[in-house]
Amino acid sequence: MALLALLLVTAIWGVTFVQVKDAVEIYPLFAFLAVRFMIASAALAPFAAGRIRCLDRRGLTAGAGLGGLLALGYALQTAGLSRTTVSSTGFITGLCVVLTPVTAFVLFRDRISAPAWLGVSLATVGLAMLTGIDAGSAAGDALVLGGAGAYALQIVLMERYAPDYDPVALTLVEMIAACLGFTTIAAARGELTLPHGWTVWGALLVTGVFASALAFLIQTWAQRHTSATRTALAFAAEPVFAGFFGYLLAGDRLGALGWGGCAVILAGIVISEPAAARTVSSALRRGRG
Repeated sequence: MALLALLLVTAIWGVTFVQVKDAVEIYPLFAFLAVRFMIASAALAPFAAGRIRCLDRRGLTAGAGLGGLLALGYALQTAGLSRTTVSSTGFITGLCVVLTPVTAFVLFRDRISAPAWLGVSLATVGLAMLTGIDAGSAAGDALVLGGAGAYALQIVLMERYAPDYDPVALTLVEMIAACLGFTTIAAARGELTLPHGWTVWGALLVTGVFASALAFLIQTWAQRHTSATRTALAFAAEPVFAGFFGYLLAGDRLGALGWGGCAVILAGIVISEPAAARTVSSALRRGRG
């Protein structure tokens, strides 16, 4: 159930990709992110009113740190994207799937199972096939890699804190911290202006409520029941869903190599989860019978 919930999150991110792309063409990115996470905070606040008191100082610090890592990841990724290629950005960001188990091992000596490592390897190959990896600049790639590292650390730390605190309260603090981070960046860049037009507001409402409040609440809940490595593997499916919904909604075409990369990523996710692998194996056996 946790894996399916995380895949639902990546599907939400994938289906909103087209909306966000259209919106940030006419409204500054960091201002968009600031308002998006402000809406997410407002959406969660009524449900967290009676729960926020359960967070002690450690919980408040954890939520603020997790939100800060989200903001840092977005900021570094965006700064890197302006200096390198889109495909290089997509692939390096996807390396979060590799950085997550490595970070978990370095910080907490977590042992990663052989199926999980196999899944990580397959997902990395699939990402390479899907994005193409055109050569980018060293400076831009380094910034994007820093963003992927921030995402990986957020996932690893979420595994540590999610079981100890109410998911709604912890996620609300995370959303508020991310909002403050993005607002600070947008203000420093002189981008804070009032959104206008349905293209922008529609994308803000959908991403704020569903792709942020609901999605990160699901992540917090799911990481009470599954590992950071499997969470990163589920998130590696985001470009798969983005490609699928881009095909349906915007007429994008991936080509045979791109669709093959999608299949390899999904295979890596299934292989990493023993229960899912057993289900697929059982289904195949029934089919042959």
